[in-house]
Amino acid sequence: MVSKVFKLAQTRLSSWQRGLVAYFQLHPMTKGVVTYSLMWPTGSLIQQTLEGRNLKTYDWARALRFSLFGGLYVAPTLYGWVRLTSAMWPQTNLRIGIVKAITEQISYGPFACVSFFMGMSLLELKTFPQAVDEAKQKVLPTYKVGLCVWPVLQTINFSVVPEHNRVVFVSICSLMWTIFLAYMKTRELQQQQQMENARPDA
Repeated sequence: MVSKVFKLAQTRLSSWQRGLVAYFQLHPMTKGVVTYSLMWPTGSLIQQTLEGRNLKTYDWARALRFSLFGGLYVAPTLYGWVRLTSAMWPQTNLRIGIVKAITEQISYGPFACVSFFMGMSLLELKTFPQAVDEAKQKVLPTYKVGLCVWPVLQTINFSVVPEHNRVVFVSICSLMWTIFLAYMKTRELQQQQQMENARPDA
């Protein structure tokens, strides 16, 4: 009896899984939205763990902001960018992959950096001038690091990975990048906290 129930549950789970895979193949942007909605807060929580936080002290609001920004902004814009570059360069080979990667770094890359710091600051309910100031301070150093990482990853992405899996491939690669972004986003806050902790008591 137990084995029959187990087999029935396994069959239904497999059927559900096949249906989900088929749905995501038909709707790749939805797949990207779901993936980024999970990956980005995961990156935030990993970064917070590296800060020394734990389950009781995690900033869940910060993780939620990462989820919203990743799922509702990054995934759709990245999906649009992937579709655009695929239409401009439909071939899949190493040379075209390099061209796409370079093009991305001089166009989408700066746009993504600026929109990240601006968007996340506005989600924190900072004023627009405050968001602009933070972007001015952090975009360039972040972009410089990105120049060392993303051309290689995107060359692989554009030259080897099938188009319907490219957003997911980038999202997996971007988990580590998101951890770095989360660090850059909170770097000033961490420095302020360290300075406050180092002050002698009045």
